[in-house]
Amino acid sequence: MEHITLLLAIVIVTALVFDFTNGFHDTANAMATTISTGALKPKIAVAMSAVLNLVGAFLSVEVAKTISGGLINEQGIQTEVIFAALVGAILWNLFTWLLGLPSSSSHALFGGLIGATLMSVGTSGVNGGVVITKVLIPALAAPVVAGLAALLATRLTYLIGSRTDEKATAKGYRAGQIASAGLVSLAHGTNDAQKTMGVITLALVTGGVLAPGANPPLWVIVSAGTAIALGTYLGGWRIIRTMGTGLTDLRPQQGFAAQTSAATVILASSHLGFSLSTTQSCSGAVMGAGLGRRGGVVRWSTATRMFVAWGLTLPSAGLVAAGAEFLTGQGAWGVTVVAVLLVAVSGAIWLASRRQPVDHTNVTAAEPADIVTAALATVPPPHTTGVAPGLSTTIPSPAVDAGEPARTATV
Repeated sequence: MEHITLLLAIVIVTALVFDFTNGFHDTANAMATTISTGALKPKIAVAMSAVLNLVGAFLSVEVAKTISGGLINEQGIQTEVIFAALVGAILWNLFTWLLGLPSSSSHALFGGLIGATLMSVGTSGVNGGVVITKVLIPALAAPVVAGLAALLATRLTYLIGSRTDEKATAKGYRAGQIASAGLVSLAHGTNDAQKTMGVITLALVTGGVLAPGANPPLWVIVSAGTAIALGTYLGGWRIIRTMGTGLTDLRPQQGFAAQTSAATVILASSHLGFSLSTTQSCSGAVMGAGLGRRGGVVRWSTATRMFVAWGLTLPSAGLVAAGAEFLTGQGAWGVTVVAVLLVAVSGAIWLASRRQPVDHTNVTAAEPADIVTAALATVPPPHTTGVAPGLSTTIPSPAVDAGEPARTATV
């Protein structure tokens, strides 16, 4: 570490800041459904997720190697390119957190790396084959696979428990949901903490500290795991509310099915070195679980906003990173300007979030209604009796015989 320059130190710190934002941005992946169904109290849930994120960071380095030695070509890449990429990823994470949208921190990082590299050295710096096979294809497949798995698991769960009392089995499913949430947290640490490890390793390679193709040093693994765990403990309450109550209404059976399906997809991809989005996997699983219960619904207005954010993540983070790289390429003053802008915009986003704060005390409250929902709420429900309240009429009852007086019925 004695060879680390000031710029390289700034890049490492910025990477850990990104890892921190990744933690609170993606806490919802593991704990939103657990909190919304009441299986765990909010603060306990995020503490448990933080510990397991830290543990998961030590389980594998396959995803880290994909980023540090596969996504972009290390030759010709300067350290400031990594800094610009991280700036784009951090600002997109904070912006979508402010809106409560569960976008992909992974794709924000990939977009930042691609945009900064294209601005620096052009298309020769990006490995297109790796981008397609290990980023884009998993991005499309992960939410679909997780969603279908959760849908089938939910229907199987209800089929198996069709002869039992739902309330009586809810306690058992809550216990299972806690276990599956822990598995998602472990998987998240295994997949997402490695992304920051890969970025720091890539920066160390470009700075000449490590040889190309080297594995992340132990101190990189420890620092990345710690940063994502701290971010997770703070809890991204805005996104937890969207995932827990904004997409669909979940019962313990559905929460268990959703989290188990998402964890399976994430762990399998980490083993294969696919750097997929845990956010997209978990969101797809939540929607699949919502559709899996008879009478269950998905709030497609929220889902549509989420899909739009997914589509904008790569290009938006890439454009910001490209602009940042243009400035950092001008020299030390450009790096200083970018650093100041990063702090200023981040502070502005935080101040904007304080206007309508969301924390562990109101995270399970329903999202503010949109215009259409509010308008529909003002329409009174139809009367089921067919007669307006407060009105009555007298209908003569036919006499049984000529000697019996007619009776009246009041409606």
